[in-house]
Amino acid sequence: MSYVVLARKYRPRSFAQMVGQEHVVQALTNALQQQRLHHAYLFTGTRGIGKTTVSRILAKSLNCTGADGSGGITHQPCGQCSACTEIDADRYIDYIELDAASNRGIDEVRDLLERAAYKPSIGRFKVFMIDEAHQLTKESFNALLKTLEEPPEYLKFVLATTDPDKMLPTVLSRCLQFNLRPMPPEVVHDYLQTVLQAENVPADAGSLRLLSRAARGSMRDALSLTDQAIAYGGGELTESVVRTMLGTVDRSHASGLVRALAQRDGRAVLAGVDALRARGLSAAGTLEEMASLLQQMAIEQAVPGALDERDPDTAQARELAGLLPRDETQLLYSIVLHARNELSLASDEYGALTMALLRLLAFPAAGDRPAASVPAAAVAAPVPAPMPASALQATREARSSMVPRPVPLAVREPAAARPAAPVSAPAATPAPAVPARPAAAAGRPAMASDRQQPPPWVDDMPPMDEDGPVATLARPAAASPAPAPVQTSAVVAREPVAAALPAPAAPPAVADVQRTALGDRWAGVTTALAERGAITALVRELAMQAELVAVTPLADGELWQLRVERESLRAASLRDKLQAALAGVQQPAPRLELVAGVAQDSPARRDAVERERRQRAAEDTIRNDPLVRELMAQFKTARLVPGSIKPV
Repeated sequence: MSYVVLARKYRPRSFAQMVGQEHVVQALTNALQQQRLHHAYLFTGTRGIGKTTVSRILAKSLNCTGADGSGGITHQPCGQCSACTEIDADRYIDYIELDAASNRGIDEVRDLLERAAYKPSIGRFKVFMIDEAHQLTKESFNALLKTLEEPPEYLKFVLATTDPDKMLPTVLSRCLQFNLRPMPPEVVHDYLQTVLQAENVPADAGSLRLLSRAARGSMRDALSLTDQAIAYGGGELTESVVRTMLGTVDRSHASGLVRALAQRDGRAVLAGVDALRARGLSAAGTLEEMASLLQQMAIEQAVPGALDERDPDTAQARELAGLLPRDETQLLYSIVLHARNELSLASDEYGALTMALLRLLAFPAAGDRPAASVPAAAVAAPVPAPMPASALQATREARSSMVPRPVPLAVREPAAARPAAPVSAPAATPAPAVPARPAAAAGRPAMASDRQQPPPWVDDMPPMDEDGPVATLARPAAASPAPAPVQTSAVVAREPVAAALPAPAAPPAVADVQRTALGDRWAGVTTALAERGAITALVRELAMQAELVAVTPLADGELWQLRVERESLRAASLRDKLQAALAGVQQPAPRLELVAGVAQDSPARRDAVERERRQRAAEDTIRNDPLVRELMAQFKTARLVPGSIKPV
């Protein structure tokens, strides 16, 4: 008798024997028990997870007659009647399987529909199973639509596909769809253990773990790999034999590389890659094993104790999870995933692997990152207590008495009674932009939403008036047209705006740089190099971020010591390029020495302080502008848009 492969020998014969697809089994079992049978079923999912198996079990359930020949539709086929045995043997005349990958044309579908016109020969139902249905042509689908929508009562359609997105929507709407899921490695592991015990094949836990992971959710692939491993190992499965057969990388290599990266040990990383090259281990397999390890580490960092205690790799993942910060674990996982696509782009895959792993070392370690500085004013500023409702109302009344409110259009007097000289802005003052609120600009009454909602750019909630409009001021452009002059009724007397408004609060002082003589010297040299175009890109960045802290006389010149914070800028190649550029402005050319530390008086810090000073001056000019103050007095909830003021 010829040997039957494990994938066929241990194919489930009933719903009770199926594993990993409980959601599909439960739905079909309940439908069979209640006799609520659909005329067309669609099973989707990746290869080897049970689509054809479910189809055959469903066909047996519909046509089973029981061991005594008196049974009916059941969710537990007997497996002994002629219908059950012949369907298992693939020779039942009323169960027809069509492989659409090789029979996808209109002629094959027409032949199938001709068979549908005849009643079942021996069974209760005639079942048509179309595998890989997405490969049918559009004409074949269209020919099948009418029969698929209204088939005879004795006909059932079962469609299976690995790519439901390629199915026509008109076909999907006519089918009851079930999505079969890839099986977890734990389910595959337990099933393989049961099969090997039945086959009397010894196997250790490591070999089963490798096989269950290599199957990638497909039980058929797992059984096929097990068949291959049994033949490769001579009837015995061990972890070393299975690892050699699969070409997978030992977890110790992946953990060694992760440990070296966590310790920022570049030499250990290079040694680990060289060891992989010497043993002929796959670079892609190494990245895959590292991704699996990093995934376990991330789970342990996010949810301590969530890893499977039965997995022997759990202890190692927990140890490494304490060595690498969470953000670096996520960064390294992303690097490893993207590096798998980069291996084919390089002529040497081990060189590509080296570059991918060294990518993490280009980022500063967690302990070397500069902490975000908090301004002292922000720390020392007390948090104001919330104002009581009575005090808030009193403040509003006081402000209303100080600043006149525009009279509504309905009660304004005729133009003859108005003042002859309306209030307008001085000629030298630029005209303001039209307020951002469209309700106020159009002259219509402000809606409730306009009055109650602050502008989205306002950080804190401004005090709102019950019926006052909301306006937002921005610094106008020079070409913007001037708005209509603000006018009031002749009955209402206008008070001087300057008397009604308090003086604007002075902005906080700008923190200056503690300038030094060496800093002045280095700033002048850097400016000269930049104007001549002698330094560009990273060399210019090095010069701007550096601080000259010491000048030591030498026999042949001077030694300039530069303090640079960023490690990537302290590279020897950048130092040499900057030193060569200095030869054009300093004779003899000084030698440069780069030391680590935070630069206090660098050209970059000086430029930042100067930009901040000019920004504060521009903002102060706008706040003290008479026209701006007048508009802010009239619209009490007006605010200057942050970021809209730019120094010229």
